[in-house]
Amino acid sequence: MDKFAEAGKPPQGRRRVRAAQYLRMSTDGQTYSIQNQRDAIRSYADVMGYDIVATYEDPGRSGLHIEGRPGLKKLLFDVEHGLVDFETVVIYDVSRWGRFQNIDESASYEYRCQMAGVRIEFCAEQFGNDGTVGSDVLKAIKRSMAAEYSRSLSQKVFMGQVRVAGMGFHVGGLQGLGLRRLMIDQFGRPKVILARNEHKSLQSDRVIIVPGPPEEVATVRLIFRLFVGSRKTETEIARYLNDRGVANDFGRPWKCGSVRRVLTNEKYIGNNVWNRRCTKLKSKVVYNPPDQWVRADNAFEPIVSRRLFEKAQQIVKSLYLRMSDDEMLAALRNLHNRHGKLSHAIIKAAPECPSGWRYRSRFGSVLDAYRLIGCLPPRQGHFIDLKKRLEVIRYRVMEDLQDAIKKVGGHVSCDPDTELIRINDEFTVVIAIARCRVSHNAYPRWSSKAARETAADIFVLIRMHPGDLAIRDYLIAPMHELAEISGNFHVNNGMKLDAFLFQSLDPLVALAERAFVGSAT
Repeated sequence: MDKFAEAGKPPQGRRRVRAAQYLRMSTDGQTYSIQNQRDAIRSYADVMGYDIVATYEDPGRSGLHIEGRPGLKKLLFDVEHGLVDFETVVIYDVSRWGRFQNIDESASYEYRCQMAGVRIEFCAEQFGNDGTVGSDVLKAIKRSMAAEYSRSLSQKVFMGQVRVAGMGFHVGGLQGLGLRRLMIDQFGRPKVILARNEHKSLQSDRVIIVPGPPEEVATVRLIFRLFVGSRKTETEIARYLNDRGVANDFGRPWKCGSVRRVLTNEKYIGNNVWNRRCTKLKSKVVYNPPDQWVRADNAFEPIVSRRLFEKAQQIVKSLYLRMSDDEMLAALRNLHNRHGKLSHAIIKAAPECPSGWRYRSRFGSVLDAYRLIGCLPPRQGHFIDLKKRLEVIRYRVMEDLQDAIKKVGGHVSCDPDTELIRINDEFTVVIAIARCRVSHNAYPRWSSKAARETAADIFVLIRMHPGDLAIRDYLIAPMHELAEISGNFHVNNGMKLDAFLFQSLDPLVALAERAFVGSAT
């Protein structure tokens, strides 16, 4: 504000300009709080003679990408579709616009506004965004500095995590069935067992892994005994546990992959292993080679003997020999040539071919592997693309719901592993999506396995219109109301379920809304 301090009042003879303000804060600290930005922009607008007529906000949002920033998306949409009645957008500084790692991305969003006749101004920068050479050079430098700040901060945080993990403390990730996170103070004294979605609040506190409930510990030991002693396969172990009503650590039925996660988790012998995979600056997940893992052996109390665990690893390695992508595809191609077709049963019965799980983990899905060897029928290829498109719609609905709840004062969080949405720490919601299938008598129907498998309190099913291009409605129902449904939802489910059909997720937002109640006089 130094460059305007001498003025103190709007320039004489200039018409007042209608302007909008864009506010963003991640976790940068109080300097960049939403209120501080708002105050600075208001002072700037008073000096310049601007009337702030619209506000776009992204509180608690990272500036690395435009994804997850509904405020900036709405600003661009409104500007490009002629839905605004302002000619300037005022932002605190370049970093609030974004810390995009590619500065051309930052410039592209500003350019889109300029092409629609809306200027971008930064009230706390020491240059006017007027298109002069000096202004453009300084702005490019500021964009680079904003990007470098995120890179530098990310590296510092990563090095701190490496040091803490090397000391044997739990840094992040799932602990696993039969284990719990214990928060301790700086002197090693226990404080409290952390529940899921709970985190330590003091920087001096640390988290270690301790044995969990005895029944979960017994389940883990049973899995190892069945695998090593009885030589049962992972599929057989999963079926054994499910038949006895034993749930995994997410409260879901066991599958082959969840059994394997138990068998290969070194935390069960007390080893702390971190940095198996990483995602820095919102980039894609990268699986690191073993020499980059951070290890601290004997950091926790073991619940499985080291001898038993090592025997399990030998069996796992013999079952899943390391093959390159080309070798895996060649084995699949030879299997197809020999049988003339491919199926899960054919792959499972071929000892020279990796399991379907290995193809899914390496190529995304078994059908994607089929496509790579040129034996995927067009109909199956269509359903792969359809599934991906529906997942995009589902994630957008989940994001919009969380934004709407925050706007009405509710608290919402989403577990990235289970995708359960927790609202006000009172109830959980799971959102599924179903494509529309039309029966032989022309009645639409929808199906969802999630209606039977989820452990949420409320189940939401996004039902698509025929053609699967637009959303038809939302089924929002308590889980106990779906007990009689075998899996298919028809266009007319009867009065009991039709009462839970809505055109939007407003009922959930209304449940989350919090109203201020004044004190009694």
